[in-house]
Amino acid sequence: MMNQDDLKRAVALAAIQYVPADCIVGVGTGSTANFFIDELAKIKNKIRGAVASSEASAKRLQGHGIEVMSLNEAGALEVYVDGADEITRHMHMLKGGGGALTREKIVAGASRKFICLCDASKLVDVLGKFPLPIEVIPMARSSVARQLVALGGQPMLREGFTTDNGNIIIDVHGLKIMNPVELESELDHIAGVVTNGLFARRAADVLLLGTADGVKTMTVS
Repeated sequence: MMNQDDLKRAVALAAIQYVPADCIVGVGTGSTANFFIDELAKIKNKIRGAVASSEASAKRLQGHGIEVMSLNEAGALEVYVDGADEITRHMHMLKGGGGALTREKIVAGASRKFICLCDASKLVDVLGKFPLPIEVIPMARSSVARQLVALGGQPMLREGFTTDNGNIIIDVHGLKIMNPVELESELDHIAGVVTNGLFARRAADVLLLGTADGVKTMTVS
C-alpha cells in the first residue's frame, strides 16, 4: 500500500520527463514540490538552473547545488512544476496552503507549460472545501475581510504567518467556488489584495495524479 509520500515521490519522478534539456525550470513550493526538487537534483547537470517560488524552495534547490536565478534574469520559462491543494478536471486549482501563492502565480504566469503534481485526494468536482488563501497588504486586513464576508466567505487571519513578500494571509472558509475564473478576477480587484489562491485564468496544462494504480496523466480534453 502506497502512502502519501510514496504518491508524491511517484508524481515528482514522472514530472522529470517534462523538463527539457538545457532549460531553466520554474519550481513551486510545498511537500510535493520538495520531492520534485530532490528528483531534479539527479539531472541538475542537464539544466541551466531554476526559478523558485519561495525562499524555502530556493534554499532546497541551492542545497542540491542547483543554481537559483531571479525571474527577471531568467526571462520566460519553458516549464513550471508545482502541487495544488485542490484541482478540478478543468485544471483549475486552489493553491496557497503554504503561503507562497503570489510568487507561485507570478512564476506560473511566466511559464509556457504548467505541470501540476497531486495525489488523488486533491482531485475535486468543485473547489472550496480547502480554505482559499488570499495574500493581503496588512493595513487592508479589516476592509478586505468585510468584503470577503459580503461574498459569502468566512475569513480567518492565518495567525503568526508572514509571506516572503512581508504580507499577511487571510484564509477564506465556506466558499463553494462554482466559477473560479470569475471569482479569481473579482477577488483580485479588492483594494489591498495582492493575489488570491485561485489558479483558474492560468490553469494547469498537465496534471500528474498519484493513485494506488500508478501515476495518471490528465489534460483538459
